[in-house]
Amino acid sequence: MARVVKTQGRHGEVAVEVHSDVPDRLHAGLRIFALGAGSSFTNSDTRRDLKIENAWPHKDWLVLKFAGVNSISDAEPLIGSELQVPLSERAKLEPGAAFVSDLVGCALFDHAREVGVISDVRFGAGEAPLLVVGSGKAELEIPYAQEFLLRVDLEHKRIEMNLPEGLLEVNAPLTEEEKKQQRH
Repeated sequence: MARVVKTQGRHGEVAVEVHSDVPDRLHAGLRIFALGAGSSFTNSDTRRDLKIENAWPHKDWLVLKFAGVNSISDAEPLIGSELQVPLSERAKLEPGAAFVSDLVGCALFDHAREVGVISDVRFGAGEAPLLVVGSGKAELEIPYAQEFLLRVDLEHKRIEMNLPEGLLEVNAPLTEEEKKQQRH
């Protein structure tokens, strides 16, 4: 539903980037899980159970105050973590929509050609979120746009797309020959 971007204030508040398009989804009294980043989250499967005490908008963020998180040092380990609701409390999605947590770990295919595995989803660069896909040593950013989707099979962690010609090459790292040409 959201990602913790930074601490905000002196009393344990955090600023979050909201990924849900359900208005007022993050509100006082809501029980959520923080999954991922931060020094106290060494195992990506570790979830920290939190309850929102208060929530309010601030600039481009939503600021959250959690019960029991009362200082900057309490809030710092939450930076970078994904905020999720328990599965039983997930909102009903429209057809074709997916939760970020369901996309991460899916294999991405351009028709039958495997591109890589989705490691993250980034928001804010454009209208469509960007799927961050590991492909060998490279990291590719692929727009998760409806017009590119052929098939989404979340049960089998497989997404098939019809990517525009040249999109993968734009993201590809430079070859040694290309690097040499740039230096000249």
